[in-house]
Amino acid sequence: MDGIDGTTALVTGAGGGIGAAVARALAAAGASVAALDRDADAAERTAADLPGPALALPADVADPAAVEAAVDRAERDLGPLGVLVNTAGILRPAPVLDLADADWAATFAVNATGVLLASRAVARRMVPRRAGAIVTVGSNAARVPRARIAAYAAAKAAAVQFTKCLGLELAAHGIRCNVVSPGSTGTAMQRDLWPDPAAGERAAVRGDLAEHRTGIPLGRIADPADVADAVVFLASDRARHITLHDLYVDGGASLR
Repeated sequence: MDGIDGTTALVTGAGGGIGAAVARALAAAGASVAALDRDADAAERTAADLPGPALALPADVADPAAVEAAVDRAERDLGPLGVLVNTAGILRPAPVLDLADADWAATFAVNATGVLLASRAVARRMVPRRAGAIVTVGSNAARVPRARIAAYAAAKAAAVQFTKCLGLELAAHGIRCNVVSPGSTGTAMQRDLWPDPAAGERAAVRGDLAEHRTGIPLGRIADPADVADAVVFLASDRARHITLHDLYVDGGASLR
């Protein structure tokens, strides 16, 4: 795919779920992929499964020094970064009145500050080259209030707006910054919310009036590959005139 084939991409949170799917999709499109994850074994598994040149980068996106070192190594071992995908995220559900300060801080450290640190480190290297694409995986929860995930929703909203502001500043340098916002997706993070995964999936599709939650008009939750396809499109030259955009991949759940 134009703009992907032959480039180097860094994917944070690549150890599983959407991040691993993004890494696979970028590799299939011809990119060399640096798979970054706090879980070193998971990063290694993702990198080993990719068809082309790949590198496992164990690092915590909330650690500025670790992020800088990982970006340096990715460029040294695989080549100049043309694509960054911010996928790393954590979810610690709790009602706001019971939300621990540590869980709020950790959620923002990964889901928002991690996006800043990775984007800034990569963008500083992209600017002299006057080319590049940054895609942040947000969430439809950034726009639609959800019970018991206030920290996650607020952090994702911060990441979305940060990415758009970054895109505004980098547009003059030929660098595009966009967001893909999934809804319910078949990942371990999603399943952890459901004591009974099958019943939970049915409830997500059907909706829950007591939770002020609409269902999913398309009648299914997303596969991680559905989200990855949207990411690859926005990172490619097929989206060369798209920036500051937030693409919802939620089956219509947000009625947006």
